[in-house]
Amino acid sequence: MSKLQKVIYWSSTIVLASGLVGSGSQQLLRVEGVGASAPPYAWGIEQLGYPVYLLTILGTWKILGAVAILIPRFPVLKEWAYAGIFFLLTGAVFSHVAAANAWYENLPALFLLMLTIASWYLRPAGRTLVRRQGTTGQAEGTGADPAARVQASQAADLPPVQQG
Repeated sequence: MSKLQKVIYWSSTIVLASGLVGSGSQQLLRVEGVGASAPPYAWGIEQLGYPVYLLTILGTWKILGAVAILIPRFPVLKEWAYAGIFFLLTGAVFSHVAAANAWYENLPALFLLMLTIASWYLRPAGRTLVRRQGTTGQAEGTGADPAARVQASQAADLPPVQQG
């Protein structure tokens, strides 16, 4: 992994986690926005057709997801967290589209969605389930899945296939 990839990974991951913790905290505390650009959480969730208690669930999931992508190890937990964040944000985009809201109301969710994809795609090998193949054909990182390690070692021991 190049230095640029590490910088992009950590930048996108930290900004994503900050956005999740910030909006999740506001949802848990039921903070109402002040001013035209601030999101009115309780009013906004009802306007989308959802019950207000959903704010507690979403806020909790966001904070737990942010913690999961930041802590070291636990690659299975990270995969679930990235999947949950992806579903959460695509659900937010779809909800705004279905409610016929203005296009710009999707910008925060789309921005966090792009950060989620960048963070997931650029994560280091030690934070993934499957070992990635490097440019030299060697597997990178240690990976956490023993079956993948066995398959990789067995594949390396196989003789070349002869064309007939």
